[in-house]
Amino acid sequence: MPHIYLSALPFSPSESATLQSMRDAFQNTLSVEAGRSKEWPVIHQTLVGHSSGVRSVAFSPDSTRIVSGSYDQTIRIWDAVSGTPIGEPLQGHLGWIESVSFSRDGSRIVSGSGAQIQIWDVASGAPVGEPLRGHCNEVNSVAFSLDGTRIISGSGDQTVRIWNAVTGASVGEPHPLGLCRLHGANMERHVGCTDWGASARTL
Repeated sequence: MPHIYLSALPFSPSESATLQSMRDAFQNTLSVEAGRSKEWPVIHQTLVGHSSGVRSVAFSPDSTRIVSGSYDQTIRIWDAVSGTPIGEPLQGHLGWIESVSFSRDGSRIVSGSGAQIQIWDVASGAPVGEPLRGHCNEVNSVAFSLDGTRIISGSGDQTVRIWNAVTGASVGEPHPLGLCRLHGANMERHVGCTDWGASARTL
């Protein structure tokens, strides 16, 4: 039985089309006895400003701001309460923005575009230093460490890299993924998501 149905159906609203169409096929699943919603929640607001699709979004640690990266090659910062843009778009990347993330203190943003990584100052909207270069394929995911001293990146070149967030220097050697096997065939893997463990010693 697909795990997604076992996990999601018990928490689907009681009058949702998803539950109505699937409940007969998955009768022996968990059930929610109290507090279940009847309908999916209504969208609170829509943030409008990018001229093309949005590729990545993230909340600031205090949940007061949102950062978004777009196919229009810009990054925007938004007020999470009013939905209005804060300042001008952050510009400098030459390709679409694959990933964006705030630092733990909310003072910096890191972004990945093409094979490059850029750090930004949130207050001024200016880039901090030169782009971080080392990957040889698109950077799909970036994140600050909890103490803000390092950055982790995952790429289509099948490696994970760690960077010094102050100097921009690569820390150690890239961590390769190599190949995996699926149904008897070699399948190339790329890193689509990265994050730090709670101790900042695990990835």
